[in-house]
Amino acid sequence: MRPMLATRGALVPTGSGWTHEVKWDGMRILADIGPDRLRLTSRNENDVTAGYPELHGLAGRDLLLDGEVVAFEDGRPSFGALAERMHVRDVRRVARLAERRPVVYLVFDVLRCDGRDLTTEPLSRRREVLEGLGLDGVSWQVPGVYDDGAMLLEATRAQGLEGVVSKRLSSRYEPGSRSAHWLKFPHRLRTSWVVCGWRFETDSDHRLGALLVGEPTADGMVFRGRVGSGIAGKVGPLLKSLLEPLARPTSPFRDPLPREDARGTQWVEPRVVVDVESLGIGAQGRLRQPSFRGVRDDLEAGDLLGRQQT
Repeated sequence: MRPMLATRGALVPTGSGWTHEVKWDGMRILADIGPDRLRLTSRNENDVTAGYPELHGLAGRDLLLDGEVVAFEDGRPSFGALAERMHVRDVRRVARLAERRPVVYLVFDVLRCDGRDLTTEPLSRRREVLEGLGLDGVSWQVPGVYDDGAMLLEATRAQGLEGVVSKRLSSRYEPGSRSAHWLKFPHRLRTSWVVCGWRFETDSDHRLGALLVGEPTADGMVFRGRVGSGIAGKVGPLLKSLLEPLARPTSPFRDPLPREDARGTQWVEPRVVVDVESLGIGAQGRLRQPSFRGVRDDLEAGDLLGRQQT
């Protein structure tokens, strides 16, 4: 089964028909639990049970739970910390990471309880069942919900959390669907980066398709990923005209790039600074879901040296 997904909202809904939750910066997991079994599956239905031994104690009562596996760093969810564990399956290494980077399973829905399918029940009823399960341990919890979504949105922004998910209390659970009954409101960070290269759009030899951006450090330029969103229409040609005169034969990045990133890249002198909105820095030090927002004529690459870009 694939989990139900939220759509991006424009305005946090109000009224008694909605409930609001913190949007956790983690990995979506369905937990299929029985007296002698536990199976953890990712959003794309991969079995990840072996990767999270601290959750094996969930085995017991017949349940199907939906939630987020989160790693905390300095008291806040850290996708970068979680990324260290996401693809590790070696038993000994997993055990070491579980000690150093423990996770918590934050459960926000129950889809089956004691053999009873709850997916056709309204969220309000599922929430009642969930809160009655006593899921309060070191490695799993049921986080709270809130009536005032606007307040929660501002509170999560102030605390540096990922955002808010608003859910209609009458909504059924629709596996695999992206439903308008669940709305997400992520806080996207706007940060500045240096353009170090660009690539053509797929199957095109003239349209700019993506920027390769970096962060200047005392040790050299660090790759922060490819930015393809936000450069369609007139923006692409304008960027291309700005970057073509800065062409250079070699990469300005400190370290060699993965082949899939370097392939077909037109390298440029690292002079153009751009603003990018994203969900912060994730696995491998890359921007998560980056989107181009504009060229910073008021900044030079050297102005970014030493600035924290998270």
